[in-house]
Amino acid sequence: METMGNLRRTRYCGEVRLADAGQEMVVAGSVAKCRDKGGIIFVDLRDTSGILQLVFDDGTDRAVFEKAGSLKSEYVIIAKGTLRERDAKTDKIATGDVELYVSELRVLSAAETTPFEIRDEVKVKDELRLKYRYLDLRRPSMHEPLVLRSKICQVTRNFLCDNHFCEIETPMLMKSTPEGARDYLVPSRVQPGHFYALPQSPQIYKQILMLSGFDRYFQIARCFRDEDLRADRQPEFTQIDLEMSFVSEEDVMAICEGLLKELWKEVLDIDLSEHFERLSWDEAMARFGSDKPDTRFGLELQDVTDAVRSTEFAPFKNAIAAGGSVRLINCRGLAHQLTRKTIDKLVDVARTYGVKGLAYTRLTEEGETSSFEKFLTEEEKAALRKAAGAETGDVLLVVSDENSTRACTALGQVRLEVGRRCELIDPAKFNFLWVVRFPLFEYSEEEGRFMAMHHPFTMPTEDSMDKVESDPGACYANAYDVVLNGVELGGGSIRINDPELQARMFRALGFTEERARENFGFLMDAYRYGAPPHGGWAIGLDRLVMLMLGRDSIRDVIAFPKVQNASELMSGAPDTVDEKQLRDLCIECTGAEE
Repeated sequence: METMGNLRRTRYCGEVRLADAGQEMVVAGSVAKCRDKGGIIFVDLRDTSGILQLVFDDGTDRAVFEKAGSLKSEYVIIAKGTLRERDAKTDKIATGDVELYVSELRVLSAAETTPFEIRDEVKVKDELRLKYRYLDLRRPSMHEPLVLRSKICQVTRNFLCDNHFCEIETPMLMKSTPEGARDYLVPSRVQPGHFYALPQSPQIYKQILMLSGFDRYFQIARCFRDEDLRADRQPEFTQIDLEMSFVSEEDVMAICEGLLKELWKEVLDIDLSEHFERLSWDEAMARFGSDKPDTRFGLELQDVTDAVRSTEFAPFKNAIAAGGSVRLINCRGLAHQLTRKTIDKLVDVARTYGVKGLAYTRLTEEGETSSFEKFLTEEEKAALRKAAGAETGDVLLVVSDENSTRACTALGQVRLEVGRRCELIDPAKFNFLWVVRFPLFEYSEEEGRFMAMHHPFTMPTEDSMDKVESDPGACYANAYDVVLNGVELGGGSIRINDPELQARMFRALGFTEERARENFGFLMDAYRYGAPPHGGWAIGLDRLVMLMLGRDSIRDVIAFPKVQNASELMSGAPDTVDEKQLRDLCIECTGAEE
């Protein structure tokens, strides 16, 4: 192999254009493709910015031409030449109007045949792609998200710094605290039997920074959660994290909305001129069956409890008697798409979310079919259809349950499935909205107690202050989530800055005073010395990049992602360690695989 010698790159492949024709330049990168046409050789050279065609012909120095003939895919080269206009132009690449006529060529590294072709069109199993991630990332479709991610971070930093935020790093080794997902623990060698936790978020530290007088903080923070993985979850992830002093929720939301509008303009050249719609949590659940509603299509939920309040039909009657409700969606004009077979699959969706079933009525020109209307009186049937605004061509999908939130959630998932199956969702739309006024607590059947819906430091609304301990289920929070196309991008809240109110919150959550001090004593002590009103917000960077690019998986926007069992296939992490390392940490493995 050769060295670069005195050659140094002067231009990036993807940046040259027809206006640059006639210039001498040096480019460097990997060979994407070679085509030897006999007497003329074409080489597609790829670097981080794109592809440029190199040309060698019978006018090229013989040694250079022969060297070009030896090139294979993924060889790393550096080449000097003159840019010229192409005879056969192409619009498939940004540099399709030009080519580099090469006068000097150096082969810097050879390459073996790769396990799969390095091009976007090739179909490769995810396991193979992740094992050879360094090859997968060479493909333009995988390279682009990481370049975009870098630009998003740059725009974010510029916007927040221009708005008086200070970037501050918080510890990666911290104290383990409850009320969240399972922590990743790190054993201490110098304090045997003691453990650090990797941060699930910088929550407590960023509040401490407000108490430290920094006024506005932000961080592009790494976070860790040891939980079972789903398609949109990773054990380690990144969030844009911020906190502000002397603010209301309106102030925090204005900054965050401004940041998102700046990102869409600077990165995608899209103006988001309108203020984001706002829905209370109650309204979002009632209308869409979700606290992260997708508003790109209709099919809103309707409460038809009053229309059937006197019915003897047992599923409806029992739900209403227990304080629940009857809800439906009218799938207008979709009767021919929502066949009986399709509806059976929707029943399975509803049951997945805890309800006993999904009733339906199909109104077609050929006739009417229903799974439940024969159990209603004519008056009840007419009242139900009138409430739904039903017409020929519609399908009514109905859920009843003694728990109205469960009924809405199940029907909301049915709504999404209908939207996908019937292609009602415009993928080109970006529908943002805020969901506000969340419940302060949610009851955990597993724990047998109330849990904080966000976290224990969330400020109750003014009308909830007196009910924190006496009626926690009726309390609301000064909390806010930003939602895009049915995906929660991020959220935050105004924080408690009153030590007595914080103590009441801990009591409502079942903390003894001793346990509260054990876990959060340093924060409680800090409050004693004066705490400004403050609030914050965090947004998932991985999910943000995924949605901006229209990708289906956050794996596509993370350089080295984990798979479902939390392993990283390229390096083989996690792995065993030798006995000496374990002895140094006073750890003994039991029940480990041999």
